[in-house]
Order: sequence, then C-alpha cells, then structure tokens
Amino acid sequence: MPEQLLIAKGERDVHLLPQMANRHGIIAGATGTGKTVSLQSLAQKLSQIGVPIFLADVKGDLAGISQPGSDSNLKVTERVGKLGLTDFVFAGCPTVFWDVFGEQGHPVRATVSDMGPVLLGRLLNLNDTQSGVLTLVFKIADDQGLLLLDLKDLRAMLRHVGNNAADFKTQYGNVSAASIGAIQRNLLALEQQGGEQFFGEPVLNLDDLLQTDARGQGVVNVLAADKLMLSSKVYSTFLLWLLSELFEQLPEVGDQEKPKLAFFFDEAHLLFSDAPKALLERVEQVVRLIRSRGVGVFFISQNPADIPDSILGQLGNRLQHALRAFTPRDQKAVRVAAQTFRTNPNLDVEQAISELAVGEALVSMLDEHGTPGIVERALICPPPSRIGPISAGERQTIIQQSLVYGQYENAVDRESAYEKLKAQRTLPEELPRAVEPMPAAPAPESFRMRTPPPVVGPRPAYGRPRQTMAEAMATSAARAVGSQLGRQIIRGVLGSILGGRR
Repeated sequence: MPEQLLIAKGERDVHLLPQMANRHGIIAGATGTGKTVSLQSLAQKLSQIGVPIFLADVKGDLAGISQPGSDSNLKVTERVGKLGLTDFVFAGCPTVFWDVFGEQGHPVRATVSDMGPVLLGRLLNLNDTQSGVLTLVFKIADDQGLLLLDLKDLRAMLRHVGNNAADFKTQYGNVSAASIGAIQRNLLALEQQGGEQFFGEPVLNLDDLLQTDARGQGVVNVLAADKLMLSSKVYSTFLLWLLSELFEQLPEVGDQEKPKLAFFFDEAHLLFSDAPKALLERVEQVVRLIRSRGVGVFFISQNPADIPDSILGQLGNRLQHALRAFTPRDQKAVRVAAQTFRTNPNLDVEQAISELAVGEALVSMLDEHGTPGIVERALICPPPSRIGPISAGERQTIIQQSLVYGQYENAVDRESAYEKLKAQRTLPEELPRAVEPMPAAPAPESFRMRTPPPVVGPRPAYGRPRQTMAEAMATSAARAVGSQLGRQIIRGVLGSILGGRR
C-alpha cells in the first residue's frame, strides 16, 4: 500500500491517505491565499505514487508542474527550511497538455451525441420548451440511425425535423418552429465561441487520461482553460461532461489502495450557478457514485458556501485557506466554513480562517476509517515542481514528445447525419441557417487548426502503445455506434445516468 502523503505541517503533521483520496475533497480560500499552489502540491504528490491527474489550468500558471523547481524561488526554499523537509528534491511531473481550441495542447473533441441533449441544452441556454424539442430531435436521430457527430449534423437534423414536423407529430408530439429557430440561432452563437472545433472526431479516448510513465508516476493532464473560461458555461459544462463520461465508461472497482484518477475541478462555483434542480441532483449522484469507479474529485472554489450542501457533505478531505470577513455576508461565509470542520478544542476555527497567512490553511483529512480528522492550522508543503507558467517553447516541446501527439491534431469528417440527409435530398445543397449572420472576418491565425510540425526528440514511454490514426478512427466509430445503441429510448441528464452503459 502506498505510504501516506505529507500535505502540511503544524503542531502535528497532516497526511492524506491514498486509499481515502477517492472520497473527494475541497480546496477553498479567497483570491491570493495559496489555493493554486496547494492544488499543485496535492496533485504532484498523488502523481508521484502513480495516480493519473486531470486538472484545468484557468490562469495559465499550473503548467509549471511539468518542470522541476529551483533554488531561485526563495519562498519555496524558505518554506522547505521552515518545515524541515530533509528529503525535498526538485522535480517535475510527466505532463500532457490539452486544449479545446488546439492551440496550447492536443485538441479535445466530443461528438454531439456524446454530449447529449440536456447538457447541450444547458450549453445553448435553452428554456424548457426548447430543451424538450432538442431531446425529441435526438430521439428521432437515434430511431433513424443518423449519427450526430458535429454541429452541422445537428443543424441538418433540426432542419429535417422542422421540415417534416407534421410527419413526426403523431409519434413524437408537436415540434415548434419557433423552438427550432431558437436552437439554430443559439447554435450559431456557440460556433462563434469555438464550438465547431470542440464537436467532432476523433473523440477523446478516456484511456489517454489514465496513463503512467516508465517510472510509474501518474501523468498529469493539464487542460488549458484560460480562453475557455471566457465562456464560463462552456467551461463548466465541458468539465461536467468529462466527469459524466468517466462515470459511465469506467468499471466498478470499489475501494482501492489509491485512485485510478484524481480530477481537480477549478472555479467549481461555475458548475452550480444557475443550474436547474434536476441537474444538481444528477451531479450529486455522479459525485457520490464515481468513487466506486476509483475517481477522486477535488473542487477548488473561493468559498465552501459556493457548493451545495448535498455535495459539500461528500467532500471528506479539506484545505481551507484564508477568507476575508469585511461585510456581514463575508462573516456569515466564515461561520459556515468553520462549521464544516471537526472541532479542535485548542483552535478557534472561525477566528483562524480570517488570520491565515498566504500558504497557510486549516486542514482536515480522512483517517483510515473514513472519519474526518481534527482540524489543524498548518503550513502547506510546497510542490517540488516549478510554480508559475512555462514558456511557449517548453510547452511545444512537451506537446511534440507526447505519446498522443498526431492522434488528435487533425479533425476528421466522416459520413453522418448531414451527409445521409443530403444524399436523401431532404436538404438543399447549402444548408441554410436560422438567421443569416453578418459576413465574418477571417479567423485569427492562432485559432486555425494547423498541420502538426515534425516530432522533435523521443517520446516518453507511457502506460500503453500509441494509437495510429486508423485505430483512433476505429475507436471513435465504435464509440459512436455504442452511444447510439446504448442511449436509445431515453437519455439521462448527463447523457449517461439513465442511458445504457456503452
């Protein structure tokens, strides 16, 4: 069994037990109090014992986990000396960079069918009536064997259903022309936010997130999310989709010596803001059950109050950085945060939350019986990797040496709903949009997909052989067929809870 991981040192040392890391956790605190460094430190410690990591880099400063730190960071060397970490050695982690836009990492894609109508409806800001029509369109596509892979497939299917609404009325119910038009308009807005780059093939193979390197260290998957964060709903919906895909595809494993994957959800409050009650219930269900798949989920947010109580109660491992109490509302938030900890008779938790220095936190971890430990005021151990961003050259070198380099870089458009409907002459030569847009300016060079440059240097030996493009396409096709068969009749709120397993 992997040894316990030293997280922080106060009057007593505070450890995370690897077998309890799938009981989830939270890192909270005001801006500038050290949450990002705590996230990086915790992620690296898990990586060192062979746990693959997925984390979203919303500010661009987590990429440093790929590089070893150095003595030039005086704050780190001072903290190491203060804590007496005699075995501290600077080191980076094996890292793979991902990016929905394909600029700062390997492209991440999903099919429209994978996303499902409910998550897609949230992404498109649809009301209940419009969401119902979208669900109906997905059902008709399933029944007619029409694959929905990219946005042009969905536009084609919407037009097909709209043009034949009278034929579908008896079996499926009324189809509102106004709702079809509203969905089309919102699809256009999604395209302008980069949706056409995200939806398509080859789709992300989740096995690529579960790798270890030749030394047995878990690969850290870093999603470049600084641009993705410009549309907060796209960001939160994408991560929710990824979490639900992990829940659906990974088998039941029960309690293990360590997690199969640790998933860090930064800016977690975005997941729950404006989310309907039904979606929150399904998120709670996924968080509760994904533990049995060997996945630990860590939420990072400014305040524990940002997370619903039903989910907060499932987060057993807690790091609370400072909260500022300048207003009555802030003071209430401090009280709420203090009440989430197991009481320490020697510590006034509510007062301590307002007094914590940068890099200091109130820490409580689960013991071997799953019981929350008594809260301790402690200094977080610094990560051995570099704190802060990396250069564009360093990032590009890592991308080109990645095991998955060349597997996702070029999008592929195979026969699906658009092509089949066009062949049946149910679509005109040029598919009209719901609203004619203004002529668009050419996309900036940075947003265009490029042919990948030649590989420089050797590739790292990760945990499985690299797929060829043909193998990737075969996997993608199998996923699409399985998705269609498994999700017929009814689709869950996350595209997986109520649908069949693939």
